[in-house]
Amino acid sequence: MYGMCGKLVSQPGQRDKFIGILLSAARVVGQLPGCRLYVVNKDLADEVSIWVMEIWDDKNAHDVSLKNEQVRSLIAEAMPLMAGAPEGASLSVVGGHGI
Repeated sequence: MYGMCGKLVSQPGQRDKFIGILLSAARVVGQLPGCRLYVVNKDLADEVSIWVMEIWDDKNAHDVSLKNEQVRSLIAEAMPLMAGAPEGASLSVVGGHGI
């Protein structure tokens, strides 16, 4: 399985709007083949950071999701709300509760 954990930083005062877009993305990708988990989290340490955790059957399933027209539209909607480039890591999921 392929996993990603990413930190997204919103423009000041835009985090909740950004989160709304990410939750819409979660509903879309949740219907796509290979998506096992897409979770959006508010960072408790600051008011602009958002963490997204994803688990996919494999990297290809994730890459294919980025070609989906709804996903591409949501990415375009979110871009102006970002204060910088996303940070994060690509992971090889080895197991655990809920997988």
